[in-house]
This record gives sequence, structure tokens and C-alpha cells, in this order.
Amino acid sequence: MKQDKIQNVVIAGGGTGGWITAALMVKVLGKTVNITLVESDDIGIIGVGEATIPPIIPFNNALGISERDFLKATKGTLKLGIEFENWKQQGDKYMHAFGGIGKNFPFCDFYHFWIRAQQMGDSSEFGEYSLNYQAAKSDKFGKMNHIEGTNLSGIEYAYHFDAGLYAKFLREHCEKQGVKRIEGIINQVHLNDENGYVSSLKLENGTRIDGDLFVDCTGLKALLIEGALSTGFDDWSHWLPCNKAVAVPCESTETIRPYTQSIAHECGWQWRIPLQHRIGNGLVYSSKHMSDEQAIEKLLNNIDGKPLADPRVIPFKTGRRRKQWNKNVIAIGLSSGFFEPLESTNIHLIQSAATRLMKFFPHNGIKDVEVEEFNRQSQIESERMRDFIILHYKQNQRDDTEFWRACQRMDVPETLTKKMELFEQSGKIFREQDELFTEIAWQQVMIGQGLVPKDYHPLVDSLSKEQLSELMENLKTLINRSVDKLPSHNEFLNNI
Repeated sequence: MKQDKIQNVVIAGGGTGGWITAALMVKVLGKTVNITLVESDDIGIIGVGEATIPPIIPFNNALGISERDFLKATKGTLKLGIEFENWKQQGDKYMHAFGGIGKNFPFCDFYHFWIRAQQMGDSSEFGEYSLNYQAAKSDKFGKMNHIEGTNLSGIEYAYHFDAGLYAKFLREHCEKQGVKRIEGIINQVHLNDENGYVSSLKLENGTRIDGDLFVDCTGLKALLIEGALSTGFDDWSHWLPCNKAVAVPCESTETIRPYTQSIAHECGWQWRIPLQHRIGNGLVYSSKHMSDEQAIEKLLNNIDGKPLADPRVIPFKTGRRRKQWNKNVIAIGLSSGFFEPLESTNIHLIQSAATRLMKFFPHNGIKDVEVEEFNRQSQIESERMRDFIILHYKQNQRDDTEFWRACQRMDVPETLTKKMELFEQSGKIFREQDELFTEIAWQQVMIGQGLVPKDYHPLVDSLSKEQLSELMENLKTLINRSVDKLPSHNEFLNNI
């Protein structure tokens, strides 16, 4: 044990990371600890993390936040998946849709039946058997736990929202629950001479804030975890070559699409995230292949409406801190590392880290064994996400630029290589313990980018060709009928 009972927790920095952490901490720990959050209105937030994945729904539920209040406060919309355009080759599209695909059988996922049907001459796309994908492409949304009259999974969804408004919403929620907010800019971090722990923060106005445990939510600056403790950083830019983004919001369009768009260009990709009041746009690119001026021009030439702000260039480095928890500091959010927003993982990582902290909260003092396990779990989580994102770059089949050809040639982590080889040779894919992305997620990206298995599960051959054709046709009919019954996404939002 390294110190006495934890009574005073200081969260350095606000934004999405700080206020998500504060909200969960006050919900779980209540009055057992004093929670102080330090932030400055003079320091802007990155604020482009506007797309999420389905785990945000149970997280908000755990905080006691109603979906209606959340969507109204954050100008939120619904998200059924991410459409990838030009990632395999120019003109190709596929979707990483949430939810199930087709009908799974014991020991055998549906895609094995799809593979066999393809070998028999069926030309159906894999996404035709995804309820989420078909609803997304029809700009429809509705609550549906199961396809009517079946045990097939229904609609699974996440959100698009304004990250700045989400932080504001959570701040109001937290302050009502007793979280203390202090306005100010941190200019010094004091360490204990005996153990090297952070003992206090000093603000520009001279205020000193003491604490027992500190959460670093200071963004890319990482003032505590790196600036004070020199924790170290594992750089992943040799696998994820983009290092800059330019972002600009624009006026909304009449139809609000219920999905995120990721559109590959000659040396990176563009995001398009529809909100109620605007569209979030950004261009992620490699500065080795494109200048800031070129990126800004390209983005402005490829947005749907009038820009609502000046374009903002955001430099970044992909990778993670070697320890997310070091001494008495836990880094949450961008201070712990950065994934480019290709699969909308950054807000999820905040929620996941805050949840893990609650499970490992050191109420009777910090124990090395708990810190080590916390760091082990966070490392595995990050590395599995890293592999999934690298897959998009590695498995491209474009030959129009050196950027994409270099991505094809690059060596990738052994964990990813094995997963790709297993899928290609045997049609099998397995979810690692506690891995975020499901087998269906991996299937969609691998198949969508041209990595189609050479073999399939022997259970498929228990069906005759006629039975297999009937199965595939019936599934498409069920899905299309279900989509027809759904209201439009706009209608759903208007009812809120």
C-alpha cells in the first residue's frame, strides 16, 4: 500500500473525458469521496468526437440519463453503423453496421452460408442480410428488439452528438450531484519528494488544489501523466500513417442520415457526421503526402453545405501511454493516447477507462497489484482496437497512390496477421476475451475490403443448394419487410 485512504479526487481538465469520469465517479462513489474538477473556459476542447458505438447506451443508462433528454441537449441523431467508401478500391462501398447479420446457427455464423452461396453464383452483398445496413441506406430508424415473428436480432444503434454540448450536459448533471468545479488554468504540478506522487496542482491565479488521486484529462498535453511523471509513449504511427486532421462544421441537409460516412481519399479519409443542427466534417491525412492548405481545400470542396466556422487543423500522434495508471495519476481520454476516429472509439475508451477505474478504485490506498492489472487490461483493450483500425489500411486494394500502396506493404502486428490468415484460410474468426469489436464487426470489414475466406464451416453442407437458396431469399425478404415498416430517421427525431 502506497498511501492512506483516498478521500480527495482531483480531475484535471473537463471536456468529454473529464465530465464523463466525474459523472460515473459521483454515481458510483457518491459522498464517499470528494470530487473536484478543474477546467478553464479559456481552453477549448478538441470537440470533434461526435460519433459513438453502442456501449454508450448502457453507459448513459447507468448514469440515469434519459435518451430523450440526452438527444435534445446534445442535438443528437441515431447511428446504425459506418459506411466505408473507396477503402477497398475507388467506387466500392460497404458498411460496418451494428447488430446481427443473417441467421446464426450453433457453432457456425451466418457468413459461412453466405460464402457458400457466393461460390454457387449468388451475387448478393453481405450487407443485404443486415437489418441495420438496410435501414441505414433507406434513411430509416425505429426501436426494434427483434425482427417481428422471429428470434433474429433487431436494430442496434449508437449516437452522433455535439461533444461540446455533451460535456455541458454532463457538467450540469454532475454539479447537481455534488461535484465541485474550479475555474482556472493549471500552470504547475507539484510532486511529493518522498514517493514521486502528485500532491497538488497550482493554478495561474495562485490557487493550490491538493488531492490523493488525480485523473489526467488534460488532452493531448497530458500535463500530469507525461508532463509531470514522464510515463512514456508507444508510437503507433508506423502502422497508422495519418497524423493530422482538419475539421469544419457545415449547414445540415434536409435528410439526416442515420450513419457515419468514412470516405477514403488519396492519402487518408474524410468523415461526415450528421447532427440535428449541422454536419460535422473532417479530413484525416498524412502530412508527408498532403499539406495543410491542400487538406483544407479538399475538405471545403467536399462538404454538403455552407461552412459554419473556419477550418481547424489538429495535429496528432497515434499511440498510447506505456502506463495508463502511473503512481497516483490515471490518464483518461486523449492524455492516455489517441486513436484516429475511424471506428469512433475515442469516447468509448473514455467510458471504458472510467468504468475500469471504478472497478479498481483504490479506496484504502494504491496497491501495485491493482495498478498492474488495470494497466494490463487497458493495454490489451488498446492493442485489439489498434489491430482493428490497422486492418482498414492494410487490406486496401488501391494502387492509385503511393500512400495506399505503402499501407499494403507494411508489416502489421503479429496478432493482426494471425487473425487475417486464419480468416482467409479457414473462414474462422474468434473474439479475444474482453475484445470490443465482435466477430461480426471483423467479418464486415474483412469481407468489405476483399478478404473473403477460401473455406467455410462443414455445417453449411447439411443444407442442399435449394435449401440454402431458400434460406438466403427468406432472410432478405424478412429484412426488407422490417425496414419498410420503420419510420424515417427524420420522423423519429421530430417525435423527440
